[in-house]
Amino acid sequence: MPDPIRLLHFADLHVGMENYGRLDARTGTSSRVRDFLDRMDEVVDYALEHRADAAIFAGDAFKRRDPDPTQQREFASRLKRLADKMPVLLLVGNHDLPGMASKATSVDIFGALDVRNVIVGSEPTGRVVETRRGPFFLAWMPYPMRNRLLTQEQHRGKSVEELDRALRAAVSTLVEDLARQAAEHEMPRVLSGHFSVAEAKLGSERSVMLGRDVAVYNSVLAEPVWDYVALGHIHKHQDVNAGAYPSVVYSGSLERIDFGEEKEPKGFCWVQLARGKTEWQFVPVGARPFLTVRVDARERDDATAAVVQAIEKRDIDGVVVRVIIQLKAEQTPALRDAEIAAALAPAYSHTLAREVEHEARTRIGGLAAETLTPTELLERYFADKGYGPERVQPLLAAADGIFQGSDE
Repeated sequence: MPDPIRLLHFADLHVGMENYGRLDARTGTSSRVRDFLDRMDEVVDYALEHRADAAIFAGDAFKRRDPDPTQQREFASRLKRLADKMPVLLLVGNHDLPGMASKATSVDIFGALDVRNVIVGSEPTGRVVETRRGPFFLAWMPYPMRNRLLTQEQHRGKSVEELDRALRAAVSTLVEDLARQAAEHEMPRVLSGHFSVAEAKLGSERSVMLGRDVAVYNSVLAEPVWDYVALGHIHKHQDVNAGAYPSVVYSGSLERIDFGEEKEPKGFCWVQLARGKTEWQFVPVGARPFLTVRVDARERDDATAAVVQAIEKRDIDGVVVRVIIQLKAEQTPALRDAEIAAALAPAYSHTLAREVEHEARTRIGGLAAETLTPTELLERYFADKGYGPERVQPLLAAADGIFQGSDE
């Protein structure tokens, strides 16, 4: 019995993401860019240390479709460290795609240069991949672009919902074709894709999504012809086919994008690939921690002291922190931002948000404001300002004209 093939699966690097960063004077780029590159270093180091036989990057190398040359250089240098030792699939994700179908993707350069051991997955297909522990069949489905999979005739006169169904059907047909190709090979078989599965739980990729997304049903992927399905696109790590074979796995993103991913583990998958009995594990990486500190200071005499006390109870060294303070309206002028900022100094970066509680309704002359018409509200406003009748009437007449015009 041959040894299992050691396969490393990771995705959604998004080099160029700068959320919550600061300018690095040494490099001239955001310090957060370094976080994302450091995570890729962890992946490559693990692969080399554990003698991986092959690697799958399941899409979205960069945040933007047109990354700057420095980001391309840094990604390429790390990719080369992998490719010098093993075959690597570089799948095309939605962030790698240009706006026009005829333009090159952000990773096509690796194919154009015929970089050794790098397979650029820009079109759905499959092939046998040779490794030191034997061959396996690898198929891939890049991010499905509507204008690449549907003809102009299919677009014409159809609603958005009809186009979504047509695109889902086109992707399903392509995946089924790949499964038929895989079945012809008596060896371990892997499918990699960059798209949404309808049954998956979403992460914060919605905040960085480009274009309208179409979800494929898990039943299309969870076919016994496959031994492992390596997915990218959704940032939350999960096995969509948990408890069954094959595993349909999103490795998840390597670094946190925003506070929607605050509590999500980040990492990659280490796969022991064998026909009919593949096993895998999730390997966490040292993604930068995010922390939300919520403070209800509405009943505190010194709201600032309450906030500082709450911050000092938490370990915020090197952490991206957001502080959410609940206040009454009359407390806001007394909040001492400088003291709060000083308490947050150990944090990597921080944001401060106030949730101010106002009276449920404003009463004017004993009447609730929401019971008055716009003209009546304006009349009371002019009265509070001390305007006389001779000035108020022309203003109200002009306002009535505006109000009526806005209703047309």
